Amino acid sequence: MIQRALTLCLAMAMAATGAGFASAQSQGPLRIEITEGVIEPLPFAVPQFEAETAGSAEMAAQISRVVAADLSGTGLFRELPATAFISTVGSFGAPVQYADWKAINAQALITGAVNVQGNTLNVKFRLYDVFAGSELGSGLQFSGTVDGWRRMAHKVSDAVYSRITGEGGYFDSRVVFVSETGPKDARQKRLAIMDYDGAGVQYLTDSRSIVLAPRFSPSGDRVLYTSYESGFPRIYLLDVGSVQRRALDSQDGTMSFAPRFAPNGQTVVYSISQGGNTDIFAMDVNSQQAVRLTSAPSIETAPSYSPDGTQIVFESDRSGSQQLYVMPASGGEARRISFGEGRYGTPVWSPRGDLIAFTKQNNGRFHIGVMRTDGSEERLLTASFLDEGPTWAPNGRVIMFTRETQGAGGQSALYSVDISGRNLRPVPTPDGASDPSWSPLQK
Repeated sequence: MIQRALTLCLAMAMAATGAGFASAQSQGPLRIEITEGVIEPLPFAVPQFEAETAGSAEMAAQISRVVAADLSGTGLFRELPATAFISTVGSFGAPVQYADWKAINAQALITGAVNVQGNTLNVKFRLYDVFAGSELGSGLQFSGTVDGWRRMAHKVSDAVYSRITGEGGYFDSRVVFVSETGPKDARQKRLAIMDYDGAGVQYLTDSRSIVLAPRFSPSGDRVLYTSYESGFPRIYLLDVGSVQRRALDSQDGTMSFAPRFAPNGQTVVYSISQGGNTDIFAMDVNSQQAVRLTSAPSIETAPSYSPDGTQIVFESDRSGSQQLYVMPASGGEARRISFGEGRYGTPVWSPRGDLIAFTKQNNGRFHIGVMRTDGSEERLLTASFLDEGPTWAPNGRVIMFTRETQGAGGQSALYSVDISGRNLRPVPTPDGASDPSWSPLQK
């Protein structure tokens, strides 16, 4: 049985402020109970944020909508429509008529105000527990430029999410992925980057050569990827801000691929294929000095570090079929952790350190799944013709992956699902998309 409770009690803020929080029924913290992947979402209200200056009404409305969409998209919250509102909140900071919000069963109320002065944008918000009749923590304010309004909306959402769940948010983050156009037998691919929700797509490379498996650095400012522009796979390092890139040296006559950063951001782990054998190497990004980590007569690839940098999970067919193994980050003896039916690949360690996500193929179906780091408690979250390549949200609660449809006209798209296997959602992109990699929260 999957049992998980998210305590909606502003745990971190309460510790700092001593604020009380109670439900109408129990005089205890509001809770979302997730049992067997089914919950009752928390009802919340987001009246349109107040426009404090002339010309800021449209932006206030847009920011309010993004905040509502962020929270509703988690599946943990349910927005109450404006048509149900009995009263308005008046000016920002005015006394809240809790009885009116309680009457429509709003358990959380989010109010805000937007101020635009030239190119400068200020957004402030407050969060209220309706049944306790009190504000949860103190209000916050974010400042930036007008063109960064979506980021500020996501920051408000992250703050609300964190206060209510006691966990980190994931809305102010980005995803790098492979954008795909053209027919399946002549697919054109280029690197692209977007907000976590599919907005603000920008292209980082052109489509003249095949690109694969982009991976963010721990700081989110660089991306590793594999390109075939030289005729064989080679790893490149790209600076997201300047879009400048350089190849990471590889041995002559070899193919290098499946790169991923270590938590320190200075080491890259990847695979080299040479003479019919594939092994895992680690390279210092600055000196480009490489160390071989595996030397088995089998295929070792798709390495991923643990958050503390001490271990690496990878896939190998050394047992006769594709399975998952964990070894020390310096190499050495590896232990197998996957023992279910079928083949396992593309393992990725959760940023929380508690789970490993993977792709599983069994009986003609593909799945995205998770398991404990020792291989126990395996849980399959999805099933389709082709699901593959999981990547973790910064808080370790949501996974994004590639789903491809069947047939000659099959298309790839991005989907997300939470770790209980519920709230499966498509992620909108302008064209086909694959190989997502989720960034950390932006600074």
